[in-house]
Amino acid sequence: MRLSRPLAVATLALVAASGCHWFHKPDKAYRESAESRPLEVPPDLDKPNTEGAMAPTDTTRSVMRSTLSTPAATADASGFTVQGERDAVFAKVGEALAGVQGVTVASKAQLLGTYDVSYEGANFLVRVTAVTGGVYVSAIDPRGTPATDAAPLKLIAALKGALGG
Repeated sequence: MRLSRPLAVATLALVAASGCHWFHKPDKAYRESAESRPLEVPPDLDKPNTEGAMAPTDTTRSVMRSTLSTPAATADASGFTVQGERDAVFAKVGEALAGVQGVTVASKAQLLGTYDVSYEGANFLVRVTAVTGGVYVSAIDPRGTPATDAAPLKLIAALKGALGG
């Protein structure tokens, strides 16, 4: 009896130390590396909650589409359209800016189609953009909206006269 008790304890310890893999079935997904395991997402988190969302109407979409596609369609005093290619018009705008008294060009970015100018105490951008009917030249204030102050409008009028827009 003395010998069987330590033998039973040793056997039990050996079974416990060898792991419980004898008593359960391993999951095949956990045999693979962490990168190749399938991602499990709870059912309520796989789609955004659109309960309080508002769908835009077709009228809103058509107005937005027409406004964004042709800035020349909403032509005003802060811009005009010229015939030609964007790069050629960009160069002509640079020459015209150099000929206007009081204009200081701080920088220019041909890839962006912009001139950063200062004129009569106002700082703004002169932007050259390709549109359906040619090239649109406009003045943009620091907020990114059309510049409607007196100095940008005066400079745009001078550029329009110089470029024949």
